[in-house]
Amino acid sequence: MTLKHCARAGCALAALLGASPGAYAACDAGPGVLRGSTSRVALAFRTDPPAIKVGELFSLEAEVCPEAGTSVTGLRVDAGMPAHKHGMNYRPRVSSTGPGKYTATGLMFHMPGQWQFTFDVETPAGRERIHVDYTAQ
Repeated sequence: MTLKHCARAGCALAALLGASPGAYAACDAGPGVLRGSTSRVALAFRTDPPAIKVGELFSLEAEVCPEAGTSVTGLRVDAGMPAHKHGMNYRPRVSSTGPGKYTATGLMFHMPGQWQFTFDVETPAGRERIHVDYTAQ
């Protein structure tokens, strides 16, 4: 099951769409944290720098919080512009920094507009895809 929603809506919208609010409680919260979820996995992430600048490389730190009894075996990160039907010109590199924690480097939004992060969370039961919208200016 894939849920598409705006990151700024956070837990309230996820709860309305049927995502587990308990999974969000385990994930990092605070200023600058963007979130997304499916019914089985929640994800929280921050970008560095916090305000993404068009044409400049950025990285992100993500924390994946699966429902109880589920483990995370990997994470893939990508982004694209759905309205333009294209992605980034760079392929990010993702590395694990601990259980459920990942760093992605080498991301760049090459033009302003509505972008969508795609996080593919690998679990023993299969892939969970999370989309999070972001407007680059």
